[in-house]
Amino acid sequence: MKRLDAANDNQIERTRKVWQLRIGRELTDEDARQITQNVTGFFSILAEWAHAEVPVPANDTSEPTVSPTEGTHHEP
Repeated sequence: MKRLDAANDNQIERTRKVWQLRIGRELTDEDARQITQNVTGFFSILAEWAHAEVPVPANDTSEPTVSPTEGTHHEP
C-alpha cells in the first residue's frame, strides 16, 4: 500500500502546483484532492456519453455490405 499512498501523494502535490498557479491562492491537500476527484468525474461522464452515442447492434451476424461497383474493373 505504500506505493499507492506515494502515488496518491504525488498526484495531490502535482494537482496543487498546477491549480495554485491558475487560482492564485494556496491550496490545501483537501482542495487538491477535491479538484482531482472533480476532474476525474468530469472525464468519466464524458467517456460515458461518448460510449452511449455509439450504437451497438444487438446481434449483427450479417456479412459486411459491398457496393456493386467495388471489386469490378471497367474497361474504357
